[in-house]
Amino acid sequence: MKLALILAPYDSGHYHAGFGQGPDAIITGGLVDELALHGHEAEVIEIDRIEDEDLREITAGFAVCDAVSRAIGIARAEGRFPIVLAGNCLTAAGAIAGEGSDSIVWFDQHGDINTPETSSTGFLDGMALATVLGLCWRTIANAIPGFSAIDPWRCMLVGARDLDATEKKLLEDLPVIRASCADLPEKAERLKAAGAERTHLHIDLDVHNSDTLQANRYAAPGGPSPQDVRQAVSALARAVPVTGVTITAYDPAFDAKGEVPPVVGRLLVDFLAAMERI
Repeated sequence: MKLALILAPYDSGHYHAGFGQGPDAIITGGLVDELALHGHEAEVIEIDRIEDEDLREITAGFAVCDAVSRAIGIARAEGRFPIVLAGNCLTAAGAIAGEGSDSIVWFDQHGDINTPETSSTGFLDGMALATVLGLCWRTIANAIPGFSAIDPWRCMLVGARDLDATEKKLLEDLPVIRASCADLPEKAERLKAAGAERTHLHIDLDVHNSDTLQANRYAAPGGPSPQDVRQAVSALARAVPVTGVTITAYDPAFDAKGEVPPVVGRLLVDFLAAMERI
Protein backbone atom coordinates (compact mmCIF):
# COMPACT_ATOMS: atom_id res chain seq x y z
CA MET A 1 0.00 0.00 0.00
CA LYS A 2 0.98 3.62 -0.48
CA LEU A 3 1.00 5.22 2.96
CA ALA A 4 1.34 8.72 4.39
CA LEU A 5 2.93 8.76 7.86
CA ILE A 6 1.85 12.16 9.16
CA LEU A 7 3.74 13.32 12.25
CA ALA A 8 2.04 15.72 14.66
CA PRO A 9 4.74 16.08 17.36
CA TYR A 10 2.83 18.15 19.90
CA ASP A 11 1.90 17.62 23.55
CA SER A 12 -0.61 20.06 25.03
CA GLY A 13 0.46 22.69 22.52
CA HIS A 14 4.20 22.16 23.06
CA TYR A 15 6.33 21.15 20.09
CA HIS A 16 8.56 18.06 20.50
CA ALA A 17 7.96 17.92 24.27
CA GLY A 18 6.67 14.98 26.32
CA PHE A 19 4.31 12.93 24.15
CA GLY A 20 5.34 15.20 21.28
CA GLN A 21 8.64 13.29 21.13
CA GLY A 22 6.80 10.04 20.41
CA PRO A 23 6.21 10.38 16.65
CA ASP A 24 9.90 10.93 15.85
CA ALA A 25 10.91 8.10 18.21
CA ILE A 26 8.59 5.69 16.39
CA ILE A 27 10.07 6.70 13.03
CA THR A 28 13.69 6.46 14.22
CA GLY A 29 12.75 3.11 15.78
CA GLY A 30 12.49 1.69 12.26
CA LEU A 31 8.83 2.02 11.26
CA VAL A 32 9.47 2.97 7.62
CA ASP A 33 11.87 0.05 7.13
CA GLU A 34 9.46 -2.36 8.83
CA LEU A 35 6.65 -1.29 6.52
CA ALA A 36 8.93 -1.48 3.47
CA LEU A 37 9.90 -5.06 4.39
CA HIS A 38 6.23 -5.95 3.98
CA GLY A 39 5.83 -4.19 0.66
CA HIS A 40 4.46 -0.82 1.77
CA GLU A 41 5.73 2.51 0.46
CA ALA A 42 5.56 5.13 3.21
CA GLU A 43 6.07 8.86 2.81
CA VAL A 44 6.85 10.70 6.06
CA ILE A 45 5.22 14.13 6.43
CA GLU A 46 5.78 16.29 9.50
CA ILE A 47 3.30 18.97 10.45
CA ASP A 48 5.06 22.31 10.43
CA ARG A 49 5.77 24.03 13.70
CA ILE A 50 3.00 26.44 14.65
CA GLU A 51 4.49 29.89 14.14
CA ASP A 52 2.78 31.71 17.00
CA GLU A 53 4.53 30.39 20.11
CA ASP A 54 2.13 32.32 22.36
CA LEU A 55 -0.88 30.22 21.40
CA ARG A 56 -2.62 28.65 24.39
CA GLU A 57 -3.10 24.88 24.65
CA ILE A 58 -6.64 24.87 23.25
CA THR A 59 -5.84 27.11 20.29
CA ALA A 60 -2.63 25.24 19.52
CA GLY A 61 -4.30 21.84 19.83
CA PHE A 62 -6.97 22.73 17.30
CA ALA A 63 -4.40 24.38 15.01
CA VAL A 64 -2.64 21.00 14.88
CA CYS A 65 -5.98 19.35 14.03
CA ASP A 66 -6.45 21.85 11.20
CA ALA A 67 -2.98 21.07 9.81
CA VAL A 68 -3.55 17.31 10.08
CA SER A 69 -6.85 17.54 8.22
CA ARG A 70 -5.19 19.43 5.37
CA ALA A 71 -2.25 17.01 5.22
CA ILE A 72 -4.62 14.05 5.03
CA GLY A 73 -6.53 15.72 2.22
CA ILE A 74 -3.31 15.98 0.20
CA ALA A 75 -2.30 12.40 1.03
CA ARG A 76 -5.65 10.99 -0.04
CA ALA A 77 -5.51 12.95 -3.30
CA GLU A 78 -2.20 11.17 -3.95
CA GLY A 79 -3.76 7.79 -3.23
CA ARG A 80 -2.03 7.34 0.14
CA PHE A 81 -3.63 5.76 3.21
CA PRO A 82 -3.16 8.15 6.17
CA ILE A 83 -1.54 7.07 9.43
CA VAL A 84 -1.12 9.91 11.91
CA LEU A 85 1.51 9.61 14.66
CA ALA A 86 0.56 12.23 17.24
CA GLY A 87 1.32 13.31 20.76
CA ASN A 88 -2.26 14.00 21.78
CA CYS A 89 -5.55 12.16 21.26
CA LEU A 90 -7.31 15.40 20.29
CA THR A 91 -5.49 15.14 16.94
CA ALA A 92 -8.01 12.46 15.96
CA ALA A 93 -10.50 15.30 15.38
CA GLY A 94 -8.28 16.52 12.54
CA ALA A 95 -7.90 13.00 11.17
CA ILE A 96 -11.63 12.25 10.96
CA ALA A 97 -12.11 15.66 9.33
CA GLY A 98 -9.52 14.96 6.64
CA GLU A 99 -10.88 11.47 6.01
CA GLY A 100 -14.58 12.32 6.11
CA SER A 101 -15.11 9.50 8.62
CA ASP A 102 -18.61 8.67 9.82
CA SER A 103 -17.58 6.34 12.66
CA ILE A 104 -14.71 5.76 15.04
CA VAL A 105 -13.15 2.96 17.09
CA TRP A 106 -11.22 4.38 20.03
CA PHE A 107 -8.64 2.19 21.82
CA ASP A 108 -7.67 3.83 25.10
CA GLN A 109 -7.10 3.10 28.76
CA HIS A 110 -9.10 6.27 29.43
CA GLY A 111 -12.50 7.44 28.27
CA ASP A 112 -11.40 10.90 27.06
CA ILE A 113 -15.08 11.78 27.18
CA ASN A 114 -15.19 14.54 29.78
CA THR A 115 -16.36 18.01 28.79
CA PRO A 116 -15.42 21.39 30.28
CA GLU A 117 -18.53 21.08 32.44
CA THR A 118 -17.64 17.63 33.81
CA SER A 119 -13.83 17.71 33.93
CA SER A 120 -12.25 18.18 37.35
CA THR A 121 -8.80 18.85 35.83
CA GLY A 122 -9.46 20.88 32.68
CA PHE A 123 -7.10 18.55 30.77
CA LEU A 124 -7.95 19.12 27.11
CA ASP A 125 -6.89 15.65 25.98
CA GLY A 126 -9.33 14.17 28.50
CA MET A 127 -12.02 15.73 26.27
CA ALA A 128 -10.70 14.36 22.98
CA LEU A 129 -13.36 11.73 22.30
CA ALA A 130 -16.06 14.10 23.57
CA THR A 131 -14.87 16.62 20.97
CA VAL A 132 -14.97 14.02 18.19
CA LEU A 133 -18.55 13.14 19.22
CA GLY A 134 -19.64 16.79 19.21
CA LEU A 135 -20.20 16.97 22.98
CA CYS A 136 -17.93 19.99 23.51
CA TRP A 137 -15.72 22.57 21.77
CA ARG A 138 -18.20 22.58 18.87
CA THR A 139 -17.43 26.02 17.46
CA ILE A 140 -13.66 25.59 17.25
CA ALA A 141 -13.95 21.94 16.13
CA ASN A 142 -16.34 22.87 13.33
CA ALA A 143 -13.68 25.25 12.01
CA ILE A 144 -11.41 22.27 11.19
CA PRO A 145 -11.67 21.74 7.41
CA GLY A 146 -14.09 18.87 6.76
CA PHE A 147 -14.99 18.24 10.41
CA SER A 148 -18.32 16.62 11.16
CA ALA A 149 -18.99 15.19 14.62
CA ILE A 150 -19.39 11.41 14.87
CA ASP A 151 -22.76 10.15 16.09
CA PRO A 152 -22.19 8.32 19.42
CA TRP A 153 -24.14 5.37 17.99
CA ARG A 154 -21.22 4.88 15.59
CA CYS A 155 -18.48 5.00 18.23
CA MET A 156 -16.80 2.02 19.86
CA LEU A 157 -14.61 2.50 22.95
CA VAL A 158 -12.16 -0.38 23.42
CA GLY A 159 -10.14 -1.25 26.51
CA ALA A 160 -11.18 1.71 28.70
CA ARG A 161 -10.62 0.85 32.34
CA ASP A 162 -9.53 4.10 34.00
CA LEU A 163 -12.72 6.18 34.08
CA ASP A 164 -13.70 8.86 36.54
CA ALA A 165 -17.25 9.08 37.92
CA THR A 166 -18.43 11.69 35.43
CA GLU A 167 -17.15 9.66 32.48
CA LYS A 168 -18.92 6.56 33.76
CA LYS A 169 -22.16 8.54 33.97
CA LEU A 170 -21.71 9.97 30.46
CA LEU A 171 -21.06 6.50 29.05
CA GLU A 172 -24.16 5.17 30.77
CA ASP A 173 -26.24 7.88 29.09
CA LEU A 174 -24.67 7.63 25.62
CA PRO A 175 -25.09 4.80 23.09
CA VAL A 176 -21.30 4.38 22.75
CA ILE A 177 -20.41 0.71 22.18
CA ARG A 178 -18.12 -0.57 24.94
CA ALA A 179 -15.80 -3.41 23.95
CA SER A 180 -12.73 -5.39 24.94
CA CYS A 181 -10.21 -6.71 22.46
CA ALA A 182 -11.70 -10.18 22.88
CA ASP A 183 -15.27 -9.23 21.96
CA LEU A 184 -14.46 -6.58 19.35
CA PRO A 185 -15.38 -8.80 16.37
CA GLU A 186 -18.86 -9.33 17.82
CA LYS A 187 -19.28 -5.65 18.74
CA ALA A 188 -18.16 -4.58 15.25
CA GLU A 189 -21.44 -6.00 13.97
CA ARG A 190 -23.26 -3.39 16.07
CA LEU A 191 -21.07 -0.69 14.52
CA LYS A 192 -22.02 -1.86 11.02
CA ALA A 193 -25.69 -2.02 11.99
CA ALA A 194 -25.44 1.62 13.10
CA GLY A 195 -24.43 2.57 9.55
CA ALA A 196 -20.63 2.76 9.82
CA GLU A 197 -19.18 3.04 6.32
CA ARG A 198 -15.98 5.07 6.87
CA THR A 199 -14.38 4.16 10.20
CA HIS A 200 -11.39 5.88 11.76
CA LEU A 201 -9.16 3.76 14.01
CA HIS A 202 -7.63 5.59 16.99
CA ILE A 203 -5.08 3.90 19.25
CA ASP A 204 -3.79 5.54 22.41
CA LEU A 205 -0.83 3.31 23.21
CA ASP A 206 -1.57 3.37 26.95
CA VAL A 207 -4.45 1.00 26.21
CA HIS A 208 -1.81 -1.72 26.63
CA ASN A 209 -1.23 -3.43 29.95
CA SER A 210 1.71 -1.54 31.46
CA ASP A 211 3.09 -4.85 32.77
CA THR A 212 3.80 -5.78 29.14
CA LEU A 213 4.26 -2.34 27.52
CA GLN A 214 4.86 1.03 29.20
CA ALA A 215 3.87 3.75 26.70
CA ASN A 216 3.66 6.74 29.02
CA ARG A 217 3.37 7.84 32.64
CA TYR A 218 -0.39 7.22 32.73
CA ALA A 219 -0.24 3.59 31.60
CA ALA A 220 -1.57 1.13 34.17
CA PRO A 221 -1.87 -2.65 34.56
CA GLY A 222 -4.91 -4.58 33.51
CA GLY A 223 -5.15 -3.85 29.81
CA PRO A 224 -4.62 -6.00 26.73
CA SER A 225 -1.27 -7.31 25.56
CA PRO A 226 0.29 -6.14 22.28
CA GLN A 227 -0.83 -9.41 20.68
CA ASP A 228 -4.40 -8.81 21.88
CA VAL A 229 -4.42 -5.35 20.32
CA ARG A 230 -2.92 -6.60 17.05
CA GLN A 231 -5.56 -9.29 16.76
CA ALA A 232 -8.35 -6.83 17.58
CA VAL A 233 -7.32 -4.20 15.01
CA SER A 234 -6.90 -6.92 12.38
CA ALA A 235 -10.43 -8.14 13.14
CA LEU A 236 -11.67 -4.58 12.82
CA ALA A 237 -10.00 -4.18 9.43
CA ARG A 238 -11.82 -7.28 8.22
CA ALA A 239 -15.17 -6.13 9.64
CA VAL A 240 -15.54 -2.48 8.56
CA PRO A 241 -13.97 -0.13 5.97
CA VAL A 242 -11.22 1.81 7.78
CA THR A 243 -10.31 5.25 6.40
CA GLY A 244 -7.22 6.00 8.49
CA VAL A 245 -5.38 5.55 11.77
CA THR A 246 -4.13 7.74 14.60
CA ILE A 247 -1.55 6.41 17.06
CA THR A 248 -0.91 8.61 20.07
CA ALA A 249 0.48 9.23 23.52
CA TYR A 250 3.91 7.60 23.36
CA ASP A 251 6.45 9.24 25.64
CA PRO A 252 9.93 7.76 25.03
CA ALA A 253 11.04 8.90 28.50
CA PHE A 254 8.99 6.03 29.95
CA ASP A 255 10.30 3.40 27.52
CA ALA A 256 13.96 3.01 28.44
CA LYS A 257 14.36 -0.20 26.41
CA GLY A 258 12.73 1.20 23.28
CA GLU A 259 10.04 -1.49 23.24
CA VAL A 260 7.17 0.60 21.88
CA PRO A 261 8.33 1.39 18.29
CA PRO A 262 8.67 -2.29 17.27
CA VAL A 263 5.23 -2.98 18.75
CA VAL A 264 3.77 -0.16 16.65
CA GLY A 265 5.47 -1.57 13.56
CA ARG A 266 4.08 -5.07 14.07
CA LEU A 267 0.63 -3.67 14.84
CA LEU A 268 0.51 -1.67 11.61
CA VAL A 269 1.92 -4.53 9.51
CA ASP A 270 -0.78 -6.92 10.79
CA PHE A 271 -3.52 -4.31 10.41
CA LEU A 272 -2.53 -3.44 6.83
CA ALA A 273 -2.27 -7.12 5.93
CA ALA A 274 -5.84 -7.62 7.17
CA MET A 275 -6.99 -4.65 5.11
CA GLU A 276 -5.33 -6.01 1.97
CA ARG A 277 -7.12 -9.35 2.35
CA ILE A 278 -10.54 -7.70 2.09
